[in-house]
Amino acid sequence: MAKVIVHSLFTDFDIDLFKGGKHFRLYDKLGSHPLEVAGVKGTYFAVWAPTARSVSVVGNFNDWNDSAHLLNVRWDSSGIWEGFIPDVGHGEIYKYKIYSNNHGAVTEKADPFARYCEHPPNTASIIWEADYKWKDKKWMGYRAEKNGLDRPYSVYEVHLGSWKKKNGNEFLSYADLAKELTEYVKDMGFTHVEFMPIMEYPYDPSWGYQLTGYFAPTSRFGEPEGFKLLVDTLHQNDIGVILDWVPSHFPEDAHGLGFFDGSHLYEHPDRRKGYHPDWKSLIFNYGRNEVRAFLISNALFWLDQFHVDGLRVDAVASMLYLDYSREEGEWEPNMYGNNENLEAMSFIREMNEAVYSNFSGVQTIAEESTAFTGVSKPVNLGGLGFGMKWMMGWMHDTLEYFKKEPVYRKHHQNDLTFSMTYAFTENFMLPFSHDEVVYGKQSLLYRMPGDEWQRFANLRLLYGYMFTHPGANLIFMGGEFGQTSEWNFQQSLDWHLLQYEVHSGTQQMVKDLNAFYKTHPALYEKQFSPEGFQWIDYGDHENSVLTYIRKGHDTKNDIYVVLNLTPVPRENYRIGLPKKSGTMKELFNSDEKKYGGSGMSSNISKLAKKPWHGHEKSIEITIPPLSIVIFQ
Repeated sequence: MAKVIVHSLFTDFDIDLFKGGKHFRLYDKLGSHPLEVAGVKGTYFAVWAPTARSVSVVGNFNDWNDSAHLLNVRWDSSGIWEGFIPDVGHGEIYKYKIYSNNHGAVTEKADPFARYCEHPPNTASIIWEADYKWKDKKWMGYRAEKNGLDRPYSVYEVHLGSWKKKNGNEFLSYADLAKELTEYVKDMGFTHVEFMPIMEYPYDPSWGYQLTGYFAPTSRFGEPEGFKLLVDTLHQNDIGVILDWVPSHFPEDAHGLGFFDGSHLYEHPDRRKGYHPDWKSLIFNYGRNEVRAFLISNALFWLDQFHVDGLRVDAVASMLYLDYSREEGEWEPNMYGNNENLEAMSFIREMNEAVYSNFSGVQTIAEESTAFTGVSKPVNLGGLGFGMKWMMGWMHDTLEYFKKEPVYRKHHQNDLTFSMTYAFTENFMLPFSHDEVVYGKQSLLYRMPGDEWQRFANLRLLYGYMFTHPGANLIFMGGEFGQTSEWNFQQSLDWHLLQYEVHSGTQQMVKDLNAFYKTHPALYEKQFSPEGFQWIDYGDHENSVLTYIRKGHDTKNDIYVVLNLTPVPRENYRIGLPKKSGTMKELFNSDEKKYGGSGMSSNISKLAKKPWHGHEKSIEITIPPLSIVIFQ
């Protein structure tokens, strides 16, 4: 059997960058790389294991014999073990067998940089290098324009394993999804899809948030080229792709990153900083240079190798605070005596700087649930450097309001209006995500009060409110047609519901809202600026009516939004307008019969010289029950 040949892809400069935590293309060096050395085909392996006494590559090709292919440790104290194994190539499975200098510990690990992994519950890495010819050159050329913060963001959040099934309960493949999901998202008019984590993960009930294969698209749906095809097809249809990315924690599975070389290599050695009590998982050591390089390389990998357009960073709050989910005595303050994780903050800033400096037309989005300031402020202005932040407070307050019976809503109008006091402190994305339809919370539809008609009317009103509130938008799959049951990751969405008019009507309304959003600049040109919003009246608690204006760069594009948050039609309702002349035209009405509404007309009167709401002129309209009506 051929022995390991001394070979390296690392230069001295690579090693200096790695040690300094500044090598952000580690996926080109570490891991397994099929290549040819001195005319012989084989695979080069490199793995970081500084506490190891020996590291060998084991697999079917050597009968899992840990003495057959021992890697060579580099002489430069980098902790990297490497070597070239002849006649081992594409498609072979392997792991690293590591004998540690730390109390004789022995581990057998998957490759942290593997490009492909065995289908769970199998846990080996797979040598993988296949060509893929991208066809999205047109999209990549203009995506900077499509992905700008002054462009429409209507995001469809998807869990690939449960969007749709075939043959009863089989996963769709990446190729299936490239066709079916792309056609659906394009027809519905969403501008982006956001995939819940597709990096390899061992445990289905984690939904992908407990990763073991950070550089490998999950094999559940096919090969890595299949995922490239999915992204490519979406791009060819003008749909951007956002990936959920999880640098906050990782599982303790035996083949994963934990206790990798018999030491706390990737995780922080202090359990107060290195263990997450909520998720029973390990937390990265953000202060270790090589770990930072691993994570930033991973962020750049998906943007580089898979043409991804954005990363939604999961659980940012858990990274920022040393006392997150910890009781007194379970955490240690930082050098300034407070609860901020300075190393994690430094890592986040460096990650965002690396992303934005290396790729044009991409965005990073923070799932951050606290009032931490400057999340979406540039790093050079003292912020964390994200492009956007999920508006969790708005989501919570809005759903709390909408679940109330309309008769009580007049006492809680502040739940809706409060968001405008802080709406422009960050670049906010408004999320109705997967987290809102699990664990007994019920579907969005079934959180609405009243009989069936009122529930659907409330849901349509909710979506209309979201699309006209400042900020970008996100809807979790199934919400767009009024899924009745909670999301279950083990089964398909309830597509059969579309045979009923109330569900197909809701779907049609979301489709029309997407089209409306994309064709009305007032809804996106200034979506993160206070100049893009103006109240007409937020104080009509008694009637539970809200009126406001959304503005773009050109005043002729201004739109006027009216919400009736009760099932009582409001006839001859007067609204003051900052217009001297012109005719008001109804552009959108969620009460239309095609959506499942009552079909009530808004009966707009002519602009009259009657002062109202602080304006010289006003109109009278009829506001249909539980509706949003938009005028221009």
